[in-house]
Amino acid sequence: MRVWSRTLSGRLCRVSSSFSENMAEEDNQSLHNKNNENNRVRTLRDHMNPTRTSAPSCIVFSPDDSHFNFKPGIIQLLPSFHGLDLENPYLHLRGFEEVYNTYNDSNCSMNTIRLKLFPFSLKDKAKTWLQNLRPESIRAWDEMQQQFLKFFPSHITNSYKRQIITFTQKPEETFYQC
Repeated sequence: MRVWSRTLSGRLCRVSSSFSENMAEEDNQSLHNKNNENNRVRTLRDHMNPTRTSAPSCIVFSPDDSHFNFKPGIIQLLPSFHGLDLENPYLHLRGFEEVYNTYNDSNCSMNTIRLKLFPFSLKDKAKTWLQNLRPESIRAWDEMQQQFLKFFPSHITNSYKRQIITFTQKPEETFYQC
């Protein structure tokens, strides 16, 4: 039986039959070894679709808080924050507080409820921000609020400060109207 193989330069060369029989026997043993089930043949699809790995969450929950029960409609009630320049994170937090204050779970603390529900209120750029936080860096709702408000674009904060500092009353306005 003639067996051909390519050299490193890409040329075809004939392989001796005794060598090819030895190689075929080794391949047969390695592929069909009944004792080692981890040694399975991987298809091209297996190589194209690697196993999914995910980074650990930035939020750390205490072991006592594993009994949190989501109510089906609570996520739809949460306000959405996309992280756009025109959105105000302070208003988002206020709306978020209104929703989670209506939710009561005797198995969990309010801190846990806030931390579990808050990621569902973030979308697009804000969700990416949350996923890019350092793993296991947030342990309490106060820490989450601080980090979230840091996400607020500084140029908008500066424009609000500028509006307050340069506040003037127009000639025909009463103080109450301005």
